[in-house]
Amino acid sequence: MPVDNSPVGLIAGWGRYPIVVAEALRKQGHRVICAGLKDHADAKLREISDVYKSISLAQIGTGIRFFRRNGVRTATMAGKVHKVLLFQRYFLLKHFPDWQGMRTFFPHFIARNKDRKDDTLIGAVVDTLTRHGISIAPATEFVPELLVKAGNLTQRLPTAYEQKDIKFAWQIAKEIGRLDIGQSVAVLGRAVLALEAVEGTDQCIRRAGDLCDAGFTLVKVAKPQQDMRFDVPTIGLGTLESLVQAGGKVLAVEADKTILVDQAKVVDFADRHGLSIVALRDGAEGTMSRAA
Repeated sequence: MPVDNSPVGLIAGWGRYPIVVAEALRKQGHRVICAGLKDHADAKLREISDVYKSISLAQIGTGIRFFRRNGVRTATMAGKVHKVLLFQRYFLLKHFPDWQGMRTFFPHFIARNKDRKDDTLIGAVVDTLTRHGISIAPATEFVPELLVKAGNLTQRLPTAYEQKDIKFAWQIAKEIGRLDIGQSVAVLGRAVLALEAVEGTDQCIRRAGDLCDAGFTLVKVAKPQQDMRFDVPTIGLGTLESLVQAGGKVLAVEADKTILVDQAKVVDFADRHGLSIVALRDGAEGTMSRAA
């Protein structure tokens, strides 16, 4: 991991994760050059970044020029992008693309000869940045401690019944991940209640809660082809709050490939509400000892 004071670009989406990454970069001696995505990035990033600029989702050329002016050759991505915005009727007007953004997204939104799957769209952005001399590094290179370790994180352990639901949902989650549909599956009694698609994990949880009034299990995994530079499964306090509100009881995630923000707060919240959180390397293995 680099320890000099070289500038690192941060492309910041929604949530606390970009703040944690920015703080870690500062502690490591880097200058933080933050491109905060419009309608996504937390205002606090202005305070903790050395240089900050708000850009729209389609202003790729603006972002490239911003990074290059500030000496950035390595950048990282952190935070959620609300993909539902991409399907709103006037998306391109509200997030008006610059020339580079138009070139990048033209095949997906205008010509429509390429798909709009997560990996396809973000991969196109990464490829464009790389061609212009800005390499994208996984944010977990700077905050590896956020990758959750294998084991049961909470006082409450999944029951034998719930472990069966975890194993069942794990295979489905891996399959929808392989198809680049989503990362999360909500199940009860080995019946699928909700699959995550473009709406995101929180909406998937809420839909599951609307469909049942008993405690369900949510499984969230990395895609089999997961590129750790972007769209890494991430959970935090907001995920647990959504789970409690919806009546969920178990959250199973993939160890070593899932980002857990503010782990102490998350585990404390889960324990106070009787939730079980387990991190597995293979859902077919069932649960294991408590995480260190």
